[in-house]
Amino acid sequence: MEDKDDETFYYKKLLLNEILTVRQGHRKDKNMREKKNENLKFAWRIIAAHTIAYFIAGVFAMNLFHYDELFANNTFSLLMRPITEPIVVLGGGALQIIRGVIMALVLLPLRKVFTEEKYGFLKLGLLILGLSVLSTFAAATGSVEGFIYTKLSFTEHIIGYFEAILWISLFVGILWTFYKFEKKAINVTAIVLVILIVLMSIAGYFAEDLSALQNNQ
Repeated sequence: MEDKDDETFYYKKLLLNEILTVRQGHRKDKNMREKKNENLKFAWRIIAAHTIAYFIAGVFAMNLFHYDELFANNTFSLLMRPITEPIVVLGGGALQIIRGVIMALVLLPLRKVFTEEKYGFLKLGLLILGLSVLSTFAAATGSVEGFIYTKLSFTEHIIGYFEAILWISLFVGILWTFYKFEKKAINVTAIVLVILIVLMSIAGYFAEDLSALQNNQ
């Protein structure tokens, strides 16, 4: 009788262990799915926030500082393509998706730092300002390296600060809005804006390309 009770206890314990193992597996799978969904959501929001912010900041700066004249009449003409070139028009919208993907991949390991920690989005803004504006590896305009190694004037260096700071502010602000409110309407609005930006830049690309062909004839 005692042996039978021991055997029953053994099988109950074995069954309980199996149940716990299955539950742990399900919990682990659920956690992995949730993490994957959070990563994909973060990536999409980075791409959308960057594309929208870059487009708005670019349009403001282009009209405020007359980039068409700036890039054609001074030192910038040796470095920058005219803003009417088809690839430049495309780069102001559709091609920013590529940059957004790169940014998302680079920032993904620090997702929780930015989205869950106190002042996380402020940290993100300062990180971008430091690494993409002030202390770039290349001698970009407005960067420490640019001031040292290029022949651009002081004014030519700092003229891009307005667009850069506006872009960073919009980018961080849009991303913060995504996470602060978690509203479906915000996501739908972002999707519509990204689609419009991409379509406008593609249309502009073909329009400028057609114009260039007509001028060459």
